[in-house]
Amino acid sequence: MKRPHSVMDHLPGAVYTAEQVRALDAAAISLENTRTFELMARAGEAAFACLIERWPEAEHLCVVAGNGNNGGDGYYLAALAALHGIGVSLYTLGDHSNLSEASQEARTLADDAGVVAKPFEGEFDFDGDVIVDALLGTGLNKIVSGRYAEAIHAINVHPAAVMSLDLPSGLNADTGCIMGAVVKADITVSFVGIKRGLLVVEGPDYCGDIAFAPLSTHAELAFQVIPDAERISWSRLQKTQELLPARSGNSHKGMFGHVLVIGGDHGMAGAVSMASESAARMGAGLVSCATRPEHVMPLLARRPEVMTLGVNSGQELIGKLDAPTVLAIGPGLGSSSWSELMMQQVLESDKPLVLDADALNLLASPAWFREFSERNVVMTPHPGEAARLLGLDTVEVQRDRFKAARELAKKYQAVVVLKGRGTLVADPSGRVAVCTDGNAGMASGGMGDVLTGVIAALLAQGLDGWKAARLGVCLHSAAADLAAEEGGPRGLLATDLMPWLRNLNNTA
Repeated sequence: MKRPHSVMDHLPGAVYTAEQVRALDAAAISLENTRTFELMARAGEAAFACLIERWPEAEHLCVVAGNGNNGGDGYYLAALAALHGIGVSLYTLGDHSNLSEASQEARTLADDAGVVAKPFEGEFDFDGDVIVDALLGTGLNKIVSGRYAEAIHAINVHPAAVMSLDLPSGLNADTGCIMGAVVKADITVSFVGIKRGLLVVEGPDYCGDIAFAPLSTHAELAFQVIPDAERISWSRLQKTQELLPARSGNSHKGMFGHVLVIGGDHGMAGAVSMASESAARMGAGLVSCATRPEHVMPLLARRPEVMTLGVNSGQELIGKLDAPTVLAIGPGLGSSSWSELMMQQVLESDKPLVLDADALNLLASPAWFREFSERNVVMTPHPGEAARLLGLDTVEVQRDRFKAARELAKKYQAVVVLKGRGTLVADPSGRVAVCTDGNAGMASGGMGDVLTGVIAALLAQGLDGWKAARLGVCLHSAAADLAAEEGGPRGLLATDLMPWLRNLNNTA
């Protein structure tokens, strides 16, 4: 079987905010008793090495330098290129009469190498091979406008390939949001630490490939700053031995839990069917489904292994919640009085629980609010559901997904899976993991229902909420990657993941 490997799996697991990366920078300088210019030189050397490896035939570069240390990295790279006989055009933006000491030193090197800098005045007189974006670094905290926005537009419309230093100019280093305008790079060379914004929202679409240059090999540096988050993927969890162990031959179904999936109001049997099937495919010993009576026969015909129960009211669930080890509610649940009665019974139980879709929309109402500090609960909202749960709008959630995920986990005292580009897993302690598997084909109906079943099955097999959510998200995303590799992302269906989920979950 093919093994999934994310294009980001060569990156380290530690993920940082921009402020933390600056602290790492300072720690490296202190530990090594060196100067800022030395780290700038290492950044320039690493970026130049990456450039000539990617474009070995390049004969002419265009470096676009801002007036911060990101521009200093660009000056140093320009000097190296010139010394290696590569033609360099260098354009500057901002006031370069008062550069930092390190940037001024790099500028002097470029001057001595024969690089002539000229201010950007609206267009590039350049027909070479590669543009090096050294405009704006991690400190960007306002909307890009004026000449900087013009320069970004000029970079994006130019036919040359683009390399960004540290991160694409105009991308927020912490949130992955576009600050008015952003460079679309073919490759980004990230220095010191991986920034959160490279992995979420718009970041992956604009950074292109990511090369990582730590700039320091000092062993103590890793202990100087605690990372803000952890990068996870199926491949990485496999390497850290966080997959389910192989089963012994002396196994029976009672050893692997019993999942009860509740949902499927009128006309929504598909959602609860997919959640039930994915729970079975993920290895739950038993799977039951409580749904509208008219859905029983179609569900049995589709998947006879799932024990299907028709219920007309919440009262009919009384006594039916004792046998299962894990409950999952939300897929196709709807918002009728029937839905509310189902939800009421589930909330009165103390069983481990996965909450998704309409169950989350009910929970968002003040009358339904619960916190789950005494219960093993995983919530799986998409940004719209997260917004309702927090009393915000979707734009605010997407503006800082890390903050939203942490606030949800704290408010509801549950493990939260905030779905989307760079799905986040957060818990009430503040831990966050960001999944770098997944693809655009997952933007289709039913994907969340499948994920609900996946996580519920992992809970049933003994994982706690944090571990089940982490592994479930990575299995789900990696399965989607394998399915998309086989047939392309467009038209990818949630049920296409089923065989891949089973295969991956049997790879220890």
